[in-house]
Amino acid sequence: MTAIEVQLIERLKKLPPARIAEVVDFVEFLASREERAAAAERLTAGLARLDALKLPEVSEDEVEAEIQAARQERRSR
Repeated sequence: MTAIEVQLIERLKKLPPARIAEVVDFVEFLASREERAAAAERLTAGLARLDALKLPEVSEDEVEAEIQAARQERRSR
């Protein structure tokens, strides 16, 4: 265990339960922020790879046709 972990645990032991609950909430908030940041990085990298493919743009009509085809396929199962 690192020195900072030991310090945190010692300080947590001195807090009342209500404050410990606040600490837990804050730690969960920080963790979710990190998860969102990591997801944003993955999305950015994925979009960059997609952009690098230089694929032709897809029209709204083509998108709608794909959606309708997928729905029809699902219905026929």
